[in-house]
Amino acid sequence: MKPWKLLIDPAPLPGDWNMAVDEFLFRRAEAGAATYLRFYQWDKPTASLGYAQETAKVIDVGFCRRRGIGIVRRLTGGKVVLHDREITYAAASSDASVFTETLRDSYRLISGALMKGLELMGLTAGMAETSPEAYVRGTMPCFALPARDEIEIGGRKIIGSAQKRTGAAFLQHGSIPLEKDEGLLAAVTAPAAAPPGGIGMTSLREALGRPAEFGWAVDRFCRGFSEFFGVGLEPFELGPGEREAVSALRDSRYATDAWTFRY
Repeated sequence: MKPWKLLIDPAPLPGDWNMAVDEFLFRRAEAGAATYLRFYQWDKPTASLGYAQETAKVIDVGFCRRRGIGIVRRLTGGKVVLHDREITYAAASSDASVFTETLRDSYRLISGALMKGLELMGLTAGMAETSPEAYVRGTMPCFALPARDEIEIGGRKIIGSAQKRTGAAFLQHGSIPLEKDEGLLAAVTAPAAAPPGGIGMTSLREALGRPAEFGWAVDRFCRGFSEFFGVGLEPFELGPGEREAVSALRDSRYATDAWTFRY
């Protein structure tokens, strides 16, 4: 199998740049250029909205502005995520011979690779079998409960993911908390969207019983993807022209209130 392109950003980056890079990789994958795998971090706590979410219904914008918490809107669907002290992964491809052409099948395959990475850390994880009805219909945050095919440890969500698909091409990205702050997530969430049973999440630190460093955990996830899919990972960096294209995406979309708040 042709090696995948691996992009690791060890330095935390602004949310609008992160979302623009992910879309850039998706557009490259749409053109059939390659399969991309990326790992990155955020330069400050940032709430990301699913593509179709109504901002005021899911986050407390006033609280976020007072506390300097960033707000971005993803290209993918799903529910609001607070990105803070985490690893974020992104996978983009149009290789239907590996991922098939259905959202659920490709989602489950990527979940399998992520669980292999957790196994290499010494953790035992599984995929949730069903999505609670209140979670599906409600506006509660992503990490309130595990949804179908999302990854959980001991019944608590450890990885939350979302996907955008156009034909065989897809972008899937997700949040893997290194540490958790349920209080901050609850404060960021709009009061009407607060889950009645509290937040049902865990973190790598909690699951391991010790801190997990970004580079150490990313190494295990890379090995997990490589072993699960039987593929090599080839280091990839954005060149000057590619960074210009990402900047244009950021400036025209992710850094604008028109995109983020749908003004």
